[in-house]
Amino acid sequence: MEDYALRALEQLTTRPAEHYDTLTLTPLTPVLGAEVTGLDLSRELTPRQEKELKHAFHAHHVLVFRDQDLPPEEHKRFAGVFGGLHPVALPAEGSDPHILDIRADKDSKAVAGNGWHSDGTADAEPSLGSTLYITTIPEGGSGGDTLFANMHLAYDLLSPTLRGFLDGLTALHDGAKPWTDAGLTPPPEYDVPRTEQPVVVRHPDNGRKLLFVNAPYTSHITQLSRTESDALLTMLYAHIAQTPLLHCRVRWQQRTLVLWDNRSVQHHAVWDYFPHTREGRRVAIDGSRLHS
Repeated sequence: MEDYALRALEQLTTRPAEHYDTLTLTPLTPVLGAEVTGLDLSRELTPRQEKELKHAFHAHHVLVFRDQDLPPEEHKRFAGVFGGLHPVALPAEGSDPHILDIRADKDSKAVAGNGWHSDGTADAEPSLGSTLYITTIPEGGSGGDTLFANMHLAYDLLSPTLRGFLDGLTALHDGAKPWTDAGLTPPPEYDVPRTEQPVVVRHPDNGRKLLFVNAPYTSHITQLSRTESDALLTMLYAHIAQTPLLHCRVRWQQRTLVLWDNRSVQHHAVWDYFPHTREGRRVAIDGSRLHS
C-alpha cells in the first residue's frame, strides 16, 4: 500500500472512540457504516437522541436499524429529522409523492439501484440522504444485500497527483442518462434535470473532500475531450467498485431501515435473488447545492 493511502486509512481508523448516552453503535467496518440499537424509530426522538443520532450519521455515513415497526407516516417523520422530504422524481398516480415503492420479482427485467451510484446527482440540489425500509426479503432469507462505498476515502486513496488534477474539474450530470443508456426515452412528463457538478466536492457538513461522479448520471467531464473523459471516468468507477477497503455490506432482514448519506457514499443494490421477491419503500431527504 502506498504511504499516502496508509496515512488516510490510519487517520480514519484511529479516531477516538465515540461515547453515546441514548444509543449503541456497532461498526460494520472500521471505515464505514454502523448498526444502531436502543432507538424505536416509530416514536418521536428526544432532543438528546436526535443530537446523538446526527453525530453518528456524520461519523459513519450509513446507519442500520433492525426490528423497527415503521408505518409510512412514521417513516416520513423519521426522515424529516434530517431535513425536508425530497419528492419522488416520477411518482405513480395516486401515490404519496415522498414515498418510492421498491419491488423486484420474477417478472422484473431490471432492478433499481443494481450498480454503483448516488441518487439524483443530476438535481441542482442532490438529496442529503435516503431512508430505505425493507418489508419483504427474498425467500430463504438470503440475497438482495446493499453495498456501500465511502466516497471520502475513495478520494483520499487516489495519488496526490491525481487528486490535484481532479480538483477544480466539473462534470455534467444528466437525469436522462439512465434511459438513454438503455436505448429508451424519458417519459414526456419528466422534467429532466441536468447539472454541472464538481468532480470533487466538499461535504456541506464536515468540509471534507469526496469523489462525486457515478456511472448512471455522470455524462462527461466538461474540461476534457470525450475520449479523455471516458477513460478517466472508467478508471474512477473501477476504483470505486474494485477497492474493498471502501465498502461495507448491509444484509437485509424484514423490518430493517437503513439511512445513508447520499453525498459521502455510493450504493449498489445487489440483484442476486431472482426469481424471488424483495420489496420496501424509500423516503429521501432534501439536500443543498454542492461546491468544490
